[in-house]
Amino acid sequence: MSTDLYTHPVCLEHDPGPAHPEGPQRLIRIMQALEAETFRGLRRQEAPLGTVDHLILAHDPGYVAAIMELDPAPGERLALDADTAVSAGSIEAALRGAGGAVAAVDAVMQGSAGNAFVATRPPGHHAERARAMGFCLFNSAAVAARHAQARWGAERVAVVDFDVHHGNGTQDIFWDHENLFYASSHQRPCYPGTGARSETGSANNVCNAPLPPGTGGRAFRTAWNDTILPAVETFRPDLLIVSAGFDAHAADPLAQLELQTEDFGWLATALLACAAAICRGRLVSVLEGGYDLEALAESCALYISTLLRG
Repeated sequence: MSTDLYTHPVCLEHDPGPAHPEGPQRLIRIMQALEAETFRGLRRQEAPLGTVDHLILAHDPGYVAAIMELDPAPGERLALDADTAVSAGSIEAALRGAGGAVAAVDAVMQGSAGNAFVATRPPGHHAERARAMGFCLFNSAAVAARHAQARWGAERVAVVDFDVHHGNGTQDIFWDHENLFYASSHQRPCYPGTGARSETGSANNVCNAPLPPGTGGRAFRTAWNDTILPAVETFRPDLLIVSAGFDAHAADPLAQLELQTEDFGWLATALLACAAAICRGRLVSVLEGGYDLEALAESCALYISTLLRG
């Protein structure tokens, strides 16, 4: 099975500050790990720029316009909230993230790739319809899902999310859309405070599987096997998009789940099987969090190598 990798050098130019956990080294370390011989068959693609038309599929037009108008000078940072800042390269980086996710959907839906991984930054799953937060400007996974419906006529699209933090932005954007489904495993309590089991969407189209601090791989796998994957199979999407955050790793400094690197390989295998069973193998993964550099690089590399093996 062919796997496309979408990335762009400008994603290294998003600079939220020297002490910020979401720094350029995250992507640098991932790309270094992908230089190994194991990844010789990975088809590397340049992430194109997303357009305003793409963004307003998921975001409020006024919000998109406000973000696009930000123009920090070289060396300047503009704070959008306590955690989220933009630098001179941030807007293009975020546009490449959304554009890469859109291009990945195009490749998978037209059959030129079996699956795809979008390795860009900043992440996206905390970006709500009309608010930036949690390091995120544009919600690439949600944009990609709406693009699949608008461009390819996908009747139903699911986004599943294994980042340690709940994807409040994706949930916010999907809440009132019965043909969009969002499911998440995440630590609770933890930032951003959303993601209770009782949050189920206006059409029972949201499935949250919160996990307490200290949860390890066995309980994580149970949550996916017993709750999330059956819910996805019941929804029967035409495309499966993954918000792939690797900060549930035990080494990550921003939360307290206890996953090990092999748990992410296990989940990649499970997601491939789920996609093969319900949506002709159509699977697109988008990088979200992960803030211990070694754990991030190892876990992401295992996840992508599993996609390559198909």
